Amino acid sequence: MAKTKITVNTNGSLKIEGDFEITDKTGANYDLGGREIVGLCRCGFSKNKPFCDGSHNGNFNHEANAFALPPKK
Repeated sequence: MAKTKITVNTNGSLKIEGDFEITDKTGANYDLGGREIVGLCRCGFSKNKPFCDGSHNGNFNHEANAFALPPKK
């Protein structure tokens, strides 16, 4: 099984690649059509949510730089 990798793209989507499934709140699977890489919308502008359709271009600003979360409470 391939490790799942999630990349936070600057000014864009969450890129998910590897072995994964995506479900809705009821647990029903989205049909990914055999894709091993998808982009999930972070900006809220996509007309194809939860998937990215590129609508973020020029409408969403976030510099993706990794950082450490504070300790769990």
